[in-house]
Amino acid sequence: MPWLRLLVVVLLAMLAWLQYHLWLDPGGRQSVARLESQVVQQSRDNGGLQQRNDALQAEVEDLKSGEAAVEERARSELGMIRPGETFCRVVEPASPVAAPAVGSEDAD
Repeated sequence: MPWLRLLVVVLLAMLAWLQYHLWLDPGGRQSVARLESQVVQQSRDNGGLQQRNDALQAEVEDLKSGEAAVEERARSELGMIRPGETFCRVVEPASPVAAPAVGSEDAD
């Protein structure tokens, strides 16, 4: 019977050791959960970057294939116009400077 008690103690010690490594060890459950959340976050970031890359690729293809995109860029970014066109600039009126209110000074 003493060997049975020894076997139970050894098995309980092994169980405790395995539980420690499962829950508290650097490669344990907490570490796995943290890594899984990082993978989810990275997947979200990659999806956004993929959409941005697709938009940029479409813009590159548009610039390579058509003159309309090049012309639009030249007009909006460089302010270019075609020969024979008239350039008009609309200037918003400046807001009037607020004059001090009459009677705002205290009379002594």
